[in-house]
Parts: sequence; C-alpha cells; structure tokens
Amino acid sequence: MVDLTFFCSPIGLGHATRDEAITRYFQNISTKFVTGNAAAKYFEECGFDVFDVYTPPKFNVQYGLLRSPLKWLWNYYRYYKDCKKISAKIIKNEKPRLVVGDEDFAALFVAQENNLPTVLITDILETHFIKGFGSIIERKMNSSMKDIMKKCDVIILPENGPDQDNIKRVGPIVRETKFSRDELRKTFTFDKKTIVVSIGGTDGGKFLIEKTVEAVSKIKNDVELVIVSGPSLNKDYGKNTRNLGFVNNLHEIIYAADLLIALAGKSTIDEANMYGTPGIFIPIKDHFEQEENAKDEGFSYNDVFKLDSLIPQKLSERRNAVNSCGAKKAYEIIKNYLN
Repeated sequence: MVDLTFFCSPIGLGHATRDEAITRYFQNISTKFVTGNAAAKYFEECGFDVFDVYTPPKFNVQYGLLRSPLKWLWNYYRYYKDCKKISAKIIKNEKPRLVVGDEDFAALFVAQENNLPTVLITDILETHFIKGFGSIIERKMNSSMKDIMKKCDVIILPENGPDQDNIKRVGPIVRETKFSRDELRKTFTFDKKTIVVSIGGTDGGKFLIEKTVEAVSKIKNDVELVIVSGPSLNKDYGKNTRNLGFVNNLHEIIYAADLLIALAGKSTIDEANMYGTPGIFIPIKDHFEQEENAKDEGFSYNDVFKLDSLIPQKLSERRNAVNSCGAKKAYEIIKNYLN
C-alpha cells in the first residue's frame, strides 16, 4: 500500500517535471509514479519509484506542422482505454490512499469508480485539436473529461487567477535549484553567450533545431548553441554546438543560458519566466495548446522563419525573473487529502 500515486501523462516532459517539483515537498510519504517513455526515464533518474507502462500515440509532425489530428485523436482514444486497464491493475495492487492524475483522465476515472479521492493537475479544461465533422468525436471526449473533472476533489491549474468551484489556481509550478546562475554557468562551461534550444521529450521539434542551427550559423557574434534534443535526436549538429541529448535538469540549463529557444510547452515557458531567461517560443502549427501558449508570449509558428532577426534582439534583452510558489501551493493542497 502506498500513500500517493501520481499518474502522469507521458506526452512531453512538462507533466513529469512539475509533478517532481511538487513531490520534493513531501516528507515521509510513500509515492509512486505511473507514466511511460521519456517521462519514466526522467523519474528514474530523479530517484523515484516508477511504473513505465504507458505508450502514447505520437503526433505526426512534419516540419513543424501537425498532420492527421483526427487519426491521432482516434489512436489517443484507444490509448485511453488501454490506460484504464493498466491503471485499474495498479490501483488494485498498490491500494493508494490518494490518486493524482496529471492529465491522466483514465486513472482518475478508475479511482473515482473505486471511491478514492482524486486530484487533477492540468493546463487545459477542454481540447480543440479537430475542426469540421471530426470534431464530434472530440466533443464527446471533452464531455467525458468534464464529467471526470466534476467528480475530482480538486483541480490544480498551474496559472494565476481566481479559484472557482473545485478549481484551484496556484500559479506556475516550476522546479527549483539550489545553485546560483554563476555556479551553473561554471558547471556547464557556458563561457560564451549561450543559446539553448530545447524540444522536450519528443522528436516533434526537429524542425526547430534545424532552423535554429541555420540561424545561429549566420550570427557573427561569438556565441555557443547548446541543444537539448531529448532521447530521439542525439546527433552532432556541427561547429560551435553541443547536443546534450536527454537531461533531467533543463531548468538549471535554462537559468544558466542567455537565451532559450523552445517549443511552446507551458512548463518550459514557466521555467524560463521564473529564472528570467529571455525566450523564443515556437508552437507546432495547429497544436491548439502550444499555439495559445506561444500567443501569450507574443509568438506564432511563423516566427520560426524570423529567427535570424529575433535571436540578436532577444540576446540583448534584460533578464526579468518572476517569482512563483506554485509547486509549494500545489503540495499543500494535495497534502490536505492525505490527512
């Protein structure tokens, strides 16, 4: 029997990093994670017990464009049904006192069927991937998702704003570091102006790496490009570049950098803002969530073709850190359901 089980969406790494940030506050609480792919590797490297059991469908991304979203949604529905079976076995065997789902609605459904308290952590309250006739399927899935949300004891949104009903807005949930920026730059040997390009836990951002490498090669200033390509694209990108592949401390690398170029995942944006690192955030086109995140930061997909001018502009921008206690607030909310 465990006290707390996190069922964490393995689509990207942002869910895993914020769950880890929250869990660091727990003391003398037995915790396990359920996820898959790069998220499972992340939790393992952080020293947590993890079930590596989820295999989500991959987005079909071609040069930054989301292709065949209806096919992806259908595959996601089949994946959701598999996750219900997997989570049912784990909940039966582990007997958690509390189930937290970070955009894992299948586990929340099973937990609610077993009368367990449930907490949802999410960026979104409904999806908008499909247009036209196929949107009927998505509307039905959104309806089911809303039924699950209504039954949750609490929903934690990592954004600022007022609470309403069972929704608690705690602000950005960001990992902390105990090191200063100078210490991190020395550790990472960031001796020049350093540009970091990161695409998270998937290969959907290959286009962004390629366009960034191309743009940086035209800059006459003495800069270094550090690539965080994740587990899928660990290759050499040429002179004055370093490819770190998969890392479990991207927040520290972001803090040490002079500029971040990344896909428009919320957790990555939040970490850049908290540590004051100027950023360029390029969404996958037609990925509604990333497009909304990028718009909030003043960017769109077409900015990938303007990196030549955006990079020098952003390198000269002053750092402006924004404090957030989102992880601690989320911990305090979750802790209440373990008492």
